Amino acid sequence: MLSKFSTAALAATISFAASAAMAGAGDYAFEPVNPEMKKGDDVTLAVRLTNKQTGKPVSDAVIFRTRVDMAPDGMAEMESPVEPLPPKEPGVYAFKTDLPMAGRYQVTLSAKVQGEAETVTGKLIVKAIK
Repeated sequence: MLSKFSTAALAATISFAASAAMAGAGDYAFEPVNPEMKKGDDVTLAVRLTNKQTGKPVSDAVIFRTRVDMAPDGMAEMESPVEPLPPKEPGVYAFKTDLPMAGRYQVTLSAKVQGEAETVTGKLIVKAIK
């Protein structure tokens, strides 16, 4: 009886370890909290980072690279400054940026997630309206 229990416990542990080891940067996704906002200076742009497997928000990620530009409208050279803002909600990362004209903006992010060896990257499109 003890042998069957030990074997089952060992199998469950190996299965859990294997699924954790197979997790990768592709198991996470960035999405805009609001994909459309008014154009202007000092616009707050918020993105949500979620674990695709669980659907839960990912808190405490370290976002170390951000870029906002108008690449979707053929103007990648029109880059806006990006300044991180303090978090207000788990898994939501906010930034202050300028969206000087109406159009589509690409938001590029790179982050480190706790316990994940790979860098999580994402490219989102948001739209600035008049």
